[in-house]
Amino acid sequence: MLLADELIGLRVKVIKSTDPGKQGTTGKVVDETYGTLTVKTSAGEKIIPKDESVFEFFYDKKWVEVDGRMLVARPEDRIKRAGRLSRKWRLPKFFFRR
Repeated sequence: MLLADELIGLRVKVIKSTDPGKQGTTGKVVDETYGTLTVKTSAGEKIIPKDESVFEFFYDKKWVEVDGRMLVARPEDRIKRAGRLSRKWRLPKFFFRR
């Protein structure tokens, strides 16, 4: 599951955003903070707020759409939280790649 994995290094597209200038941004994630993703594009690096955007990540050989509000957390806390979801909902372990 994407939520339980590292985002840095993944290809990303911004599908929707409250800021029209950020919508359509494509590139590679180079940094992640609590509330933002830094994306390296052909025009330079852009900082995209997580809670205002819907992303599409190229993950596990397919494009996966994720609402940015699900990503708002420090990266290490987001990974821990996703692990708790597997116990809470009793999802099979293969959903959570480690």
